[in-house]
Amino acid sequence: MLGRTYDTQVCSAARALEAVGERWSLLIVRDVLFAGATRFADFQRLGIATNVLAKRLDALVDSGILERRPGADHSDRGGYAATRKGLDLAPVIIALTQWGDRWAAPDGPPILYRHTGCGGPIVERTTCSNCGEITDLAQVHVVHGPGMPQPR
Repeated sequence: MLGRTYDTQVCSAARALEAVGERWSLLIVRDVLFAGATRFADFQRLGIATNVLAKRLDALVDSGILERRPGADHSDRGGYAATRKGLDLAPVIIALTQWGDRWAAPDGPPILYRHTGCGGPIVERTTCSNCGEITDLAQVHVVHGPGMPQPR
């Protein structure tokens, strides 16, 4: 994982990877969001060692991406649910899946995201928030935002 200091790396992508960049983290979030996984046993189907799974779940809770929910009987055998912060990772997972479908799925997409209302495909696209135009990377440039430190 990346270091926790960003003296030379002022980048929100790098900071985001601290929360979800570990090998299993996005797969756990994917299963919460799209496969109905809520309990420790549900995530074991991913093939993660139990000690690693426990650490990943704790880290996702500590970072505010997942929250623990009490069991129906108010026991410790509750489950996990996505927070708003976790739900906001859905487009990231869909975009990463689209990339994987294009570059890492020689037999075609293994799963498809569909709109429940009409059955249409769900895709992530880069659009301009001003005009709504779908852009390609040739039309994207970077400018400093308010979080960029001023040069000394």
